[in-house]
Amino acid sequence: MLLIGLLADGHVLIEGAPGIGKTTIAHTLATSLAGSFRRVQFTPDLLPGDILGYSMYDQGNSNFRFIEGPVFSNIVLADEINRTSPRVQSALLECMNEGQVSIDGVTRTLEKPFMVVATQNNLYASGTYPLPEPQLDRFLLSIVMLLPDEATQKRILQLHANGSSSLNHDHSALLTTEQIRHMQAEVLRVAVSESICSYITALCEATRRQKGLWQGISARAAIAVMRAAQAAAYIAGNSAVYPDDVKHIFEGVMRHRVAVNDLRDSSPAGTQSLLEDVLRNTPAP
Repeated sequence: MLLIGLLADGHVLIEGAPGIGKTTIAHTLATSLAGSFRRVQFTPDLLPGDILGYSMYDQGNSNFRFIEGPVFSNIVLADEINRTSPRVQSALLECMNEGQVSIDGVTRTLEKPFMVVATQNNLYASGTYPLPEPQLDRFLLSIVMLLPDEATQKRILQLHANGSSSLNHDHSALLTTEQIRHMQAEVLRVAVSESICSYITALCEATRRQKGLWQGISARAAIAVMRAAQAAAYIAGNSAVYPDDVKHIFEGVMRHRVAVNDLRDSSPAGTQSLLEDVLRNTPAP
């Protein structure tokens, strides 16, 4: 799903309890690419300028000099993004949607590829703030990470016991930024038929009609489904998007965009059940 988000030129939200590897998987992706990478630890005292950058007066030259923030990188890890206030979270809206930053009346374009990988602790955890709906809508995909099975947990312990956990190793870059931009352009050329467009529209309309939702989905969501399906088809080696490609990414695209009225069902499992019903009851072409 992280690769789908990267190739679709989108952003990814990783959700789950603390200590299950959210930061590790985002760090692994970033170190596998040759581009620049910055990590921002979101805390309650963070300011927008700490993310976007700020102008500083240079006494030697008697003028203001712009100091770039962490968003001027190819991959930005927004760690524990819901531990800062909505005002600071909203500072990412323009750069995530338009790929630019406007400060002091000057608009600066971000280098491509640009991807925000955000980690989020479970909602209602101590010291967290809910993400604003406009920002949630700007994430192409969301990934829910759960505890691995017992065999995997045992393997993790063995790796740490031997001092060979993944963050202790240098990873060689597997892709350059030029290769990523080329692949992103190829993803856009993956064909999407009229019947697939109708299928995506039908899925979105069926989601909006689901009972028990207090937060619907926007038109951007349908575009996100199509872009993610194109990336999934590209990774699978398909020259066109098939219904299975849409089904593969549908829950990931929609999970963070819908909200259930009943707090007891607002867990990832409750949302997943609702989206599974949509997929099951919407005929595929």
